[in-house]
Amino acid sequence: MGMVGYGFLKRAFDIIISLLVITIFWPVFILIAFSIVLTSGGGVIFKHQRIGKEGRPFMLYKFRTMASDTPAYIPKPQEDDPRISSVGRFLRGSFLDELPQVFNVLKGEMSIVGPRPEMPFIVERYSDEERLRLGVKPGLTGLWQLSGKTNEPIHHNLEFDLNYIKHRSLFMDFKIVIITVIVFFKLSYILIKKNCSH
Repeated sequence: MGMVGYGFLKRAFDIIISLLVITIFWPVFILIAFSIVLTSGGGVIFKHQRIGKEGRPFMLYKFRTMASDTPAYIPKPQEDDPRISSVGRFLRGSFLDELPQVFNVLKGEMSIVGPRPEMPFIVERYSDEERLRLGVKPGLTGLWQLSGKTNEPIHHNLEFDLNYIKHRSLFMDFKIVIITVIVFFKLSYILIKKNCSH
């Protein structure tokens, strides 16, 4: 299959998966929104400028997990950061805070599978090799997210993104999505069990 055919099928794949997530998880969206408002006040959605395909900036959506007065552009907080709300800690641990990005996917700014989008000031310092990440749409999930190295900066794990870009296919995307779903349910179960034991 050529890149044109793959691109068309990948876009169709992105739309179908995004609509399925919204259809299945809409009660979860509502529950999370109420939980954020009740536990930390402020807005529900956190908007963050990121850099997409070919260097185009866009606003990435997330469920807000930190205090409403936390500066937007800060280094990745540690797990015990007091600015993270109780609900936010669960959302971050289970990656449920990323759910609103299905709307970025529907808008065509992101794909379900691809490299994670970086902040502008980091992209400005990219090397020529790191700029290869900008050749494809950023993704909601990908090889780096499943690598177990998400505590490290995105741009320090370039090999995962370059490997994906070189070998990407619809089968690979489907496989990554299936593994992501399995990991999500495992993490959610662990976190629920941990919270119930306290």
